[in-house]
Amino acid sequence: MRNSTASILWILIFSFGVLWVLADTQVFDAVGAGPRNLGTVNGDEISLEEYNQRVSFYTDQFAQQSGRSMSPEMRAMYENQAWEDLVAARLIEQKINELGITVTDRELMDMVTGDNPAPFIRQQFQQEDGTIDRIALRAAIEAPENSEIWIMIEQQLRENRRQEKLNNFISSGMKVSSLDIRNEYIRSNSFADIEFVRFPFSDISNDEIVVTDDELRQFYRNNSSRYQRSETYRFRFVSWDKTPTAEDTTNTVREIEDLRTAFAESTNDSLFVLRYQSAVPFRGSYVAVEDLREEYAPVIDLDIGEVSDVVMVNGDPHVFKKVDQRGNEIKFAVLSYNVEADPIGTIDRLAEAAEEFQFYANADGFEEEAAQRGLEVRQATATKDNPFIPGLGASQQTLQALEGLRANRISDPIELDNQFIVVQLLERTPEGTRPFEEVRSQVENAVRTEKRKAQMTGRVRELLQSNSDLEAIAAAAEREIQSAEGVRMGGSTIPGAGRELRVIGAIFEMEEGQTSGVIEGDNAVFVIRAIGIDRADPMNMSSAERTEIRNRLEQERFMAFNQVFIERLKEGASIRDNRSQILR
Repeated sequence: MRNSTASILWILIFSFGVLWVLADTQVFDAVGAGPRNLGTVNGDEISLEEYNQRVSFYTDQFAQQSGRSMSPEMRAMYENQAWEDLVAARLIEQKINELGITVTDRELMDMVTGDNPAPFIRQQFQQEDGTIDRIALRAAIEAPENSEIWIMIEQQLRENRRQEKLNNFISSGMKVSSLDIRNEYIRSNSFADIEFVRFPFSDISNDEIVVTDDELRQFYRNNSSRYQRSETYRFRFVSWDKTPTAEDTTNTVREIEDLRTAFAESTNDSLFVLRYQSAVPFRGSYVAVEDLREEYAPVIDLDIGEVSDVVMVNGDPHVFKKVDQRGNEIKFAVLSYNVEADPIGTIDRLAEAAEEFQFYANADGFEEEAAQRGLEVRQATATKDNPFIPGLGASQQTLQALEGLRANRISDPIELDNQFIVVQLLERTPEGTRPFEEVRSQVENAVRTEKRKAQMTGRVRELLQSNSDLEAIAAAAEREIQSAEGVRMGGSTIPGAGRELRVIGAIFEMEEGQTSGVIEGDNAVFVIRAIGIDRADPMNMSSAERTEIRNRLEQERFMAFNQVFIERLKEGASIRDNRSQILR
């Protein structure tokens, strides 16, 4: 080592020189900065600013509609929705560009100054008689101080028109033909009365079914699409309950108690209840004494203007004020607060405990730190894109945390609606076909079901060979003949037999009075006699019925298309999500 000292010193000097040059070029700043945007969709950036704007829009909208702030879990849900909205907007815009959909300057001018301007222009410049104030519109266009505003308006109008053209393009491919309308009319207005003998597959017992391992594996190979899984996460967690403490309840009761005098002296009870944000809104109507809720009975014995003592109803403190009484009817007001955990005394204390656990668990081990603090360690499994987690309920926050963790890493504290949790990812299983051993029982059930169907179908065929009519078949099988009236061609169920789409289809291929052969349904084998079949005649369809069917089919097709449109665009897109790196 001593003999190498000179060489080591030169190496160190050279290394520090390289580091100094790199630092001077700010290369480390670039490396440490990480991604500069929230994500990309086929190379198009999604900025943090527009994401925050979208989240703020949802937050403000929620506050206006509910009058309360979002819970952490609800905010996480809206944050995820904001991201999905922005991704969808990029995909749609790219599809519009791909299709070459444009808006000319002439079209844009027609949207502003034409005979039928865009809804935004009409809203701003429409007169009482419904016409557009052209003079005011021209003045607004020519005013120099409005130039930047008009640039923004024109951009929005252009995008709206492009979107409208895309919708028209999509709708044009989903037109309903006369044949579609005709067939739907027949399906909706054709009915049959039948008699049948039903042979449930479940009548074949397990003892009558032999299943080999080779059969199971062959079925598994041939039906692997049935046993796909999304990416899954196995994790363990500890929790801190956010249930209000006895001290929280006492404080809430004290708040209500302190307002009793002011409530009694109030001359505007509706405004008082609103100002102090009572959990029970002011109704202002008279209620008969016998119709009062049992918990509200204390108001009956009050004098007009008197306020009751604090009464606990479902764990929350209430006081009642009798506003007026006429005969047997009472008008009253309620002041009540929900008992919630104190944001400082309880919530902050639990948050601090969760943060301390996370810090020491990283150093000393998850299980060791949980044992040290007397915390129960529980395990659970979550699935990508499915926020419902057994043992925790719906939690978008937990799912996002798991997606960003590596195996054995511990998350920051996560605040759910009713608890704080800290999780440790144990195992991440990629999407794909589930192993045979994992789904063996499901495969065996499916194979047994197929064999039951085959055995029952074979038995009924043998019965038909020696019994010519329905009565003879029923007698030979010691079964009853069942009947069903008004079976609709477009329906999905048979009264007394359950959901049987294939059987209903077979019924309407029969002639009146005919007895069928073996009909294999979803749950049983059937032999059916058609008592009466009333097939609808499209010539009897009125113009109103034709219009109603057309509108309904177009709406159903458009809704079905919308459900898969964005998902199909996502499948072919390159989407980079940097939220886990930026939104820490």
